[in-house]
Amino acid sequence: MTNPPTDLEQRIERFEHMAKADPENEMAHFSLGNAYSQMGRHAEAAEAFEECTRINPEMSKAWQLCGQEMVQAGWEDKAVKVLERGYEVAASKGDLMPRDAIADLLRSIGKQPPELSQEVNEAAERIRESGAFVCGRTGRPGTRMEHPPFRGPVGEWIRDNISQETWTEWIGQGTKVINELRLDLSREEDQEAYDQHMHEFLGVDPEALGGS
Repeated sequence: MTNPPTDLEQRIERFEHMAKADPENEMAHFSLGNAYSQMGRHAEAAEAFEECTRINPEMSKAWQLCGQEMVQAGWEDKAVKVLERGYEVAASKGDLMPRDAIADLLRSIGKQPPELSQEVNEAAERIRESGAFVCGRTGRPGTRMEHPPFRGPVGEWIRDNISQETWTEWIGQGTKVINELRLDLSREEDQEAYDQHMHEFLGVDPEALGGS
């Protein structure tokens, strides 16, 4: 007797379908990478995150997670190149958390973070001097949201960390999620599926989710 698929296996199947249906959908690849990682399928996770970096080369979090999964998969030589590139991307965007995480990953495999070029340092300095709001998901300067998009700690986290431009992008992606998965948001389980995709897309801090 075949056991029914687990919730994580069902999520992987959904994300695989989304990535196949829309190969340029970075959210689908990013979410698929996270799901593969949770399943311990590190090589597949690395490939999914690598696809994210192809679609959006400025997504420093994807570079970080790609390198991390490559290390887990035993692909250290390839991981070094990915992490070095990701370090430069994160530094140039002033995206400090991924930059520092990448530096720690490199040191964990006996490598040092690369010396940053003058161009990268100057780009980061321009962002700092401009005082621009930098989106925590994309690493790009953007418009800070005036109000949380909805009530509660997750809404407040989104206001504080996600640009209006990225939130608007999620609205479009969320519509795809509803249509492709045929979600009925009046049903609790479908609302939970929608929220899960939103959290994956935006990279919501687990603490904002109550530590889950």
